Amino acid sequence: MVWTNKITRLLLLLLLPLCMSCSISYKFNGSSINYDKIKTMMISDFPIRADYVYAPLGTKFNEDLKDAFIRQTRLQMVKRNPDLSIEGEITGYNQYNEAVNSSGYASKTKLTLTINVRFVNNVDHKQDFERQFSAFRTYDSTQLLTQVQDQLIAEMTKEITDQIFNATVANW
Repeated sequence: MVWTNKITRLLLLLLLPLCMSCSISYKFNGSSINYDKIKTMMISDFPIRADYVYAPLGTKFNEDLKDAFIRQTRLQMVKRNPDLSIEGEITGYNQYNEAVNSSGYASKTKLTLTINVRFVNNVDHKQDFERQFSAFRTYDSTQLLTQVQDQLIAEMTKEITDQIFNATVANW
């Protein structure tokens, strides 16, 4: 019995430094920005370069993207000489027939939004990129696009702004 207690104590003494050396760190906003080095950001308005133009789309996307960074980071938005810069354009806003019913007509329509993004990190240019982000939603073809468009744009814009946020400052 004495021998078992000594082994238990020895194991505890060996495991204690191991447990103390481990730590868990959480950032509730999802960003991993070193605020000692990165303090400013510039987000340019994204013009619509898609074949199909729905004017409210540009405004909605631009506001949502800026709002995501303002809400989730402490970066100061500037017009010149930023530490981080995001610019790009809305390159695709398309709808396609996705499913056909037994009568041969489309039963589902797929709406796709594509955004081209150029990200520049003036503190660490190894993180710079140009990439396309996209999202889609499917809706019933018995509905007109004008009936569902604003809701679908809100959903797709949220999804794409999250993708851009994660690719630029979350480093997932």
